[in-house]
Amino acid sequence: MIEVNNLTYTAGGAEILHDVSLRIPRGGITALIGPNGAGKSSLLHCIAGLNRPVSGRVQIEGMDPFTAADRERARQVSLLQQTATVVSRLRVGELVAFGRWPHHGGRPGAEDRRITGEALAAFELETLADRPLDTLSGGQRQRAMVAMAYAQATPWMLLDEPLNALDPRHARDLMARLHDMSRGPNGRSVVVVLHDINASAFWADRVVAMKDGRVLANGAHDEVISAGTLANVYDMAFDILDHGGRKLVVAR
Repeated sequence: MIEVNNLTYTAGGAEILHDVSLRIPRGGITALIGPNGAGKSSLLHCIAGLNRPVSGRVQIEGMDPFTAADRERARQVSLLQQTATVVSRLRVGELVAFGRWPHHGGRPGAEDRRITGEALAAFELETLADRPLDTLSGGQRQRAMVAMAYAQATPWMLLDEPLNALDPRHARDLMARLHDMSRGPNGRSVVVVLHDINASAFWADRVVAMKDGRVLANGAHDEVISAGTLANVYDMAFDILDHGGRKLVVAR
């Protein structure tokens, strides 16, 4: 379980998160939604131990990400950032293999190579493994970054807007892959920032709705994805339609 207690975070003199408290249970997909500037990415980075709050506490399965050793934290949680900096001439296979570093510390073995190959196959990157990153499209590069986080093989995966630059098929395939890997007793726990409300409604088990640095709603997706809650979060009206037993959100 991830526990966030009374978290306040500031940046550039502005208070970005205001006394945020929530619990995210293990397993399944938890989507963070809300308008631009709601604090979703800041909260994700606080959970990962990158953004240090001015007050409050974060625990991931009892581990404090701000006091844990880097390698210990990297074995517990992987993070995909929106704007990751990588060497442009790095090849796709090399990038994905970096996800194994916390496990082998610079001495990769057969298991590391196997998991790297599995990650390349899972995200349809096998034919691109020898391509330099600067020769890829934005969507291909994004898939490679997600594959690196996947190869890290952590119980918790934190993904900041992973659907950026993905075409509809690859966006669907990525969410389906995340959904599948989060199932069962040994499934990974995925926390993902999404701007696509319909992706949240269709794939997420739980939804955390944020606005102005605060959590306005937190619960099962059927509870949070409602016309009233979304209107409060986004300051606009929505219709919630039924599409084959699934919710379809349409902005008015």
